[in-house]
Amino acid sequence: MDDGLARGPDGLPRCSWALSESEYVAYHDEEWGRPVRTDQGLYERLCLEAFQSGLSFITILRKREAFRAAFAGFDIERVAAFGDDDVERLMHDAGIVRNRAKILAAIANARAALDIDLTELIWSFAPPPRPRPASRAEVPSVTDESTAMARELKRRGFRFVGPTTAYALMQACGLVDDHLAGCAAA
Repeated sequence: MDDGLARGPDGLPRCSWALSESEYVAYHDEEWGRPVRTDQGLYERLCLEAFQSGLSFITILRKREAFRAAFAGFDIERVAAFGDDDVERLMHDAGIVRNRAKILAAIANARAALDIDLTELIWSFAPPPRPRPASRAEVPSVTDESTAMARELKRRGFRFVGPTTAYALMQACGLVDDHLAGCAAA
């Protein structure tokens, strides 16, 4: 196959990026691109995308359960209440990415999320449906919508949400469908 598709172990065509690691296959098939419509689910994905910045996403997927444990299951109210002791605890947690700026951003983002309907806000930037891209070359890393979302989130006090991170969030949460044409993922 070409144009970014490859056959998986079950013979079905998938986006080729999803076949490099077993964790990617499950993420691609069961989660990536499927609509997430809860504040907690969106907050978790926003945190994971921010922690991924500058790293391979496989690193984040492999640490996901540790992130969930460290960040109280991504319960927005609980994370918003984190203080200095929690920051220090997280900085010593080898199970997660120990980046102080990203940890502080996750807490600030929880605090910002308390004041809004996160689901309504994020989904307000969903573009009209479009055909699936024919190749990886047609998949953008930034769009007008992701730029506008990043700007609005920052205006509301969110951190580590640039246009590229916002677009990755849009992909992960089903605001856009960037599975390639011919991919078996539904």
